[in-house]
Parts: sequence; structure tokens; C-alpha cells
Amino acid sequence: MAKKDKITVQGTEISVISEKNNDYISLTDMAGYKDELEARVVVSNWMSTRFTLEFLGIWKQIYNPDFNRMEFHTIKNADGRLVLTPKRWVERTNAIGIFSKSGRYGGGIFAHKDIAFEFGSWLSAEFNFS
Repeated sequence: MAKKDKITVQGTEISVISEKNNDYISLTDMAGYKDELEARVVVSNWMSTRFTLEFLGIWKQIYNPDFNRMEFHTIKNADGRLVLTPKRWVERTNAIGIFSKSGRYGGGIFAHKDIAFEFGSWLSAEFNFS
């Protein structure tokens, strides 16, 4: 069973789930630092950047032997504006390390701590120093 904790960063309370010796941090809570009402949109905007896509692709290749590299290259090389959500990313690439959890209390978008720290760097330089 997953262990749930909370941490506080820059006055923002952030949920952490520990499971199988890995910490998964709530990107939804972190995004609330920028826009509490549209946190999921903030996460989607981050995931839709080319830099983030490259980062996620490399992370997945290192940690996920079942990562769908062909679909990753299709996404990466698509024309036009990229719109990516955690659900779409997982469905298309068989990704691990990021997931959506439903529920009013305790739900949200969670990511492995490596991915969450990268998101925090994009979100605000203040998260790097907390």
C-alpha cells in the first residue's frame, strides 16, 4: 500500500505518495502555486513543450523497458502545436513515472520525483531552492 505524506514548498502544501521505494509528487499541487483553478492546464502546458518532451523521452528510455519508442518519435515529430496530457502520454507511449489519480481528495497528477523536480524548475526558480 502506498504511503501518503505532505511537504510544504514556498507556502504550498504538496502531496507525496511513496510506493515501492519511489516518491511520486503531485504536479497538480505544485501547479496550484501558479494557477490554483487551472492546475491541470499548467501541467499540460509544461508537457507540451519540446524540451519537456525530450526530457520525458530520455527518462523513459532509461527507466522503462516497455516504453513505446516508435510512438514517442511520432509524437515528437508531429507538425503543428503539441498538446499533451499525462493520460494521453501514458496511453500512447506506455509510459511510467507519471500518472493521474482520480478523487476529490488525494487525486491529481503525480510524477516520479525526477520528473516532478524538472516540472518545478520550469514552474518557478523558487522551487529549485526549496
